[in-house]
Amino acid sequence: MYILYEVADRIATITLNRPDAANAQNAALLDELDTAWVRAGDDPDVSVIVLRAEGKHFSAGHDMTGGGGPVPDKITLDLIYTTESRRYLEYSMRWRNIPKPSIAAVQGRCIAGGLLLCWPCDLIIASEDAKFSDPVVMMGIGGVEYHGHTWELGPRKAKEILFTGRPVTAEEAEKTGMVNKVVPRDQLDTETRALAEQIAKMPPFGLRQAKRAVNQTLDIQGFYAAIQSVFDVHQTGHGNALSVGGWPVLMKLDEMKQNIK
Repeated sequence: MYILYEVADRIATITLNRPDAANAQNAALLDELDTAWVRAGDDPDVSVIVLRAEGKHFSAGHDMTGGGGPVPDKITLDLIYTTESRRYLEYSMRWRNIPKPSIAAVQGRCIAGGLLLCWPCDLIIASEDAKFSDPVVMMGIGGVEYHGHTWELGPRKAKEILFTGRPVTAEEAEKTGMVNKVVPRDQLDTETRALAEQIAKMPPFGLRQAKRAVNQTLDIQGFYAAIQSVFDVHQTGHGNALSVGGWPVLMKLDEMKQNIK
């Protein structure tokens, strides 16, 4: 079981539970995670959703080691597009649009695909040691599938972290507005819980209206269209890799692993 789920005091807590692999995301973890999100969204006794992770790191991103299950004999662009459109784009957009407030509690490393888990949440509380990064340019790809970078960080900071692959610290992320609050590591769960309890006291319908108002405003500004179009740009990276050198995870896997310590 890669995902733990519990409800108490109108708060659903969803926990990534693959700490031995730095909560890297295989297909089973993502499918379980989506089931938990939908369960919380459908439960009338849940007013707030908290996403957290066991272990040192929030998430090392997509599992590129093959440890998530069998690897197809032949990887095609059609297979990549079909898989990623469902588990990365569709799942992240569904979590973003569930009509209940959500809070991500992020510690340690949050790399590439890890951003697809925390960015859909309405609020992010980060521990002081949290670092956010998307180093996939070194794999010949312009950024992860759910391209929230520009919206979360602003255009110049987004370009900087993509061009260099360097991580953004929790303090930097708070300054850009990507993170709501930075707290000591040992206070991450208690601070997140306290915020969830405060929000859970508000009328559920009012919360739903407030969330929809903000999300709709972002969509009118172009968020939805941009996310969809940049996903297709992302696929050109896979197409280029397949044409010139094979599946991209074989190209820079060792370098990517250096981002997790």
